[in-house]
Amino acid sequence: MSLQDSPTPVDDPNAIHLVVLTGLSGGGKTVALRALEDLEFYCVDNLPSALLPQIVDAATHGDSHRRRIAVGVDVRNRDEDFQHMPAVLSALAATVHVHLIFLDCSDAVLIKRYSETRRRHPLATRGLSLADAIAEERRLLRPLMAIAERVIDSSDLNVHQLRRLIATGYAQTTAGLTLMFQSFAFRRGLPLDSDFVFDARCLPNPHWEPTLRPLSGKDGPVRDFLDQQPMVSEYFADTARWLDAWLPRFEADDRSYVTISIGCTGGRHRSVYLVEKLAAHYRTAREGVLTFHRELE
Repeated sequence: MSLQDSPTPVDDPNAIHLVVLTGLSGGGKTVALRALEDLEFYCVDNLPSALLPQIVDAATHGDSHRRRIAVGVDVRNRDEDFQHMPAVLSALAATVHVHLIFLDCSDAVLIKRYSETRRRHPLATRGLSLADAIAEERRLLRPLMAIAERVIDSSDLNVHQLRRLIATGYAQTTAGLTLMFQSFAFRRGLPLDSDFVFDARCLPNPHWEPTLRPLSGKDGPVRDFLDQQPMVSEYFADTARWLDAWLPRFEADDRSYVTISIGCTGGRHRSVYLVEKLAAHYRTAREGVLTFHRELE
């Protein structure tokens, strides 16, 4: 059975889904893999293609049964792995839903990203210039790009846009509405893709505590500070109560994805804390809950 012959993701809610992420280094595979991890995929990065059947077997059997698996594959693999991968994926498609995603990007943007991050291209160890390394990588990955279920060009996408694109495309393997909770700073403007925006600037600000200022809302001392504020607890309870009342109505209207944005002045403390707390609250009863902290990432 070929990849194109495999059943559609919505045929069976209990089906096993394997998402294989590949593409150009610097194209956004790590971001995409994290988005799938937030959707509760079992994620493995840089796995040799020969081990794909074993990882599927290990993840889908035993006490820790997983029906959603995501694997990142890149040029750190041996050249022969890319030659064998189409056959491996085709064989797997006989028993699981295989989704091959290829992340592409223009050479100019890749060169800029490598320059800004000062990272080395994985093929630089072969004595190639950055431009030549990108060209060689394209050559090696061309067979996978040709059979990909989806090719995503990340040249004009920021981190959040790519996360959302991945989540909306593959949230169909989860049950119900997918929620994206994101924090932001009002001074940098509203996230344009928000469905709902909540303003946390009225809450006590850890920024004015010298020991807490360098930290974020993901750090224990900041969480402890905000946990002790009655106004923060009231704000969280009211927000969760409102969402509990209205999210089912969006689900009933066949919405598959909703973005809830929470802002504060700097986007580092109060909004981050509330996003993490709300995400944890909804993960107890839902699949497909994602978080994104615009000012931290």
